[in-house]
Amino acid sequence: MVILGIDPGSRITGFGIIKIHDNKLYYVASGCIRITETGTARRLKQIADGITEVVSTYAPTESAIEQIFMFQNPGAALKLGQARGVAMCTLAINNLEVSEYSAKQIKLAVVGTGGAAKSQVQHMVQSILGLSKKPPEDAADALAIAICHYHSSKSLARIAGVSRVSQKRIR
Repeated sequence: MVILGIDPGSRITGFGIIKIHDNKLYYVASGCIRITETGTARRLKQIADGITEVVSTYAPTESAIEQIFMFQNPGAALKLGQARGVAMCTLAINNLEVSEYSAKQIKLAVVGTGGAAKSQVQHMVQSILGLSKKPPEDAADALAIAICHYHSSKSLARIAGVSRVSQKRIR
């Protein structure tokens, strides 16, 4: 399983890719798609092009993205929503299902507390994946999203397995 995590942003969109083998997490790649274009349509296209390049380079089998959270600035929320929408659409065009997680779920899965600071997320991502240095914030967030997805899918598989066993016993 290869998981692509996306941390959408209107100026920087982070991506992180992990591989799962024998229930162990391995770092594959991470980085930032830096938005340099002007004009909304060109900026959104740059996000789509960057994600398409990542997908074609690393061939993920699953993807996950952070859910939108409440902003006090409606303009910022709109821009983030546009970036997130383009990211999700690009993943869907590339035949990837997209799982969504709240910031609290991601922090809880990676750090153990839903109120963790960005520096704590960076530190734990570095530790979990055995990286020699802390990844940049946006890349660390994207890797954390991928890690969260792995833990969530593992939990769902356990629950589904228990349900199947229970159903067999009932019959």
